[in-house]
Amino acid sequence: MGLIDRAKNIIMQPRQEWAVIDTEPATVGGLYTGYIIPLSLVPVIAGAVGWLVFGYNVPFLGKVTMPMSTVLGTAAVQFVGGLIGIYIIALVIDALAPSFSGTKNSIQAMKVAAYSYTASWIFGILAVVPGLRLIGGLLGLYSLYLLYTGLPPLMKSPPDKAFGYTAVTVIVAIIVYICIGLLIGALGFGMSTVGAGLPHTP
Repeated sequence: MGLIDRAKNIIMQPRQEWAVIDTEPATVGGLYTGYIIPLSLVPVIAGAVGWLVFGYNVPFLGKVTMPMSTVLGTAAVQFVGGLIGIYIIALVIDALAPSFSGTKNSIQAMKVAAYSYTASWIFGILAVVPGLRLIGGLLGLYSLYLLYTGLPPLMKSPPDKAFGYTAVTVIVAIIVYICIGLLIGALGFGMSTVGAGLPHTP
């Protein structure tokens, strides 16, 4: 299935699409090259364009623009951090499966991590306009629902355990992205976490 059709279906009819995804053969490399990388570039590019065109407002200083080299460097670091974060989240989903009466399966866990992020990536395009960044982040929270609906069919966890499974995964995801954000800051890239996924963790 094409990337656009998959993204549309997972957002519009997630339960039906998860059933299709469940039976599809997949590899980690294929998920990255065919879905994760292309879509995760959306908020990264949108955010970078937004910073270059509009800058950001600092209290008492007004509008501040960033040099292109800084914006591009930050975007690159955040992009790589986001890719690493997805892999870590997949490991977490897989590791937690037995705790919620599920079945460990690294490929299925990677599918859940990848496809549940769809909403945050798609709506991340709103980062291009400063006034819409918050809206994009709020819409990206739909990824929480995608995660909630994807865990039972793919990880074979009972539906009544989906909420707890989702909650624990989200808590760990937040910790992961805080660590990634701290690392990005330590490297000297302290601008907004436009592309790393922190504003809309699934």
